[in-house]
Amino acid sequence: MSDWPKVRLHVVTGKGGTGKSTVAAALALALAGHGKNVLLCEVEGRQGIARMFDVDPLPYAERRLATGLPERDRAQGSAGGPGLVHALHIDAESALLEYLAMYYKLGRAGRALDKFGVIEFATTIAPGVRDVLLTGKVFEAVQRNSRNKGAIQYDAVVLDAPPTGRITQFLNVSNELAGLAKVGPIKSQSDTMMTLFRSPRTAVHLVTVLEEMPVQETADGISELRAVDLPVGGVIVNLVRPQELSPKDLTAVEAGTIASDLAAAGMTPDDDLVDGLLTAARDHAERRDLENTQRALVNDLGVPVYELPRLPQGVDLGALYDLASRLREQGLA
Repeated sequence: MSDWPKVRLHVVTGKGGTGKSTVAAALALALAGHGKNVLLCEVEGRQGIARMFDVDPLPYAERRLATGLPERDRAQGSAGGPGLVHALHIDAESALLEYLAMYYKLGRAGRALDKFGVIEFATTIAPGVRDVLLTGKVFEAVQRNSRNKGAIQYDAVVLDAPPTGRITQFLNVSNELAGLAKVGPIKSQSDTMMTLFRSPRTAVHLVTVLEEMPVQETADGISELRAVDLPVGGVIVNLVRPQELSPKDLTAVEAGTIASDLAAAGMTPDDDLVDGLLTAARDHAERRDLENTQRALVNDLGVPVYELPRLPQGVDLGALYDLASRLREQGLA
């Protein structure tokens, strides 16, 4: 059972290096169950989705990407049919051309402006406008209905969003435009988008790892989101290391009894081997203590917490499905 049954827009953010793009992709696969269609969007221009799924670079168009994670009906024990994950790479220039064509009927004229560099100038000189264009496309995908002939209607949209340090500014488009456009269609569009972004149909999930700086940035991000009434979702603790040593083993390390334990097992290790084992085990114990301290801070943030392991084989499509399954088991999807 999902913890977020009313959410249509899942925004995934996190400090650089925490694996937010991987989590966003896994979440999209997890949500695409029971025949549901999910759109996975990216807005940072890195083509991260294409690399993760090993496909050609994505254009500014929705493309079928993968089959969702099959879902097993807990009550009946029968497998439910998976849905589909589509992907969209959103860039501000293409979004502005589409905006001009839709609202001002500038088809060829808009493309002419692009050739003269006007589009790049407009999206660079006013970052607030750029964010409206990027989020506007996401908003359109969430809000679609039967009147959008030929367009796929999605049950959920997952946005691989900018990092935590910029997420509040990125989503709070109405405030960012306050000094640029007080009236007009762009201001009207940004105000309409904010009704979605501040509603129960949106959740901003934050990805972190069990290290001091990412955890602090996550806590700061939650405070900033709440300060402007943007809905905080869950915290996904990613890249969790396995706990190779049990508490009993750690006690033995602290007591320095490794040599006697090895002797009891019929081994006669030399001093260098024992010293090496003690050093490695103490480093592991120290890291465990630091991670437990950060885990306690995460658990005190007052939001649902989910954990994903560090995968020794790296992240490929099979690994994404594995992570998707773990997210579903924990209730994020």
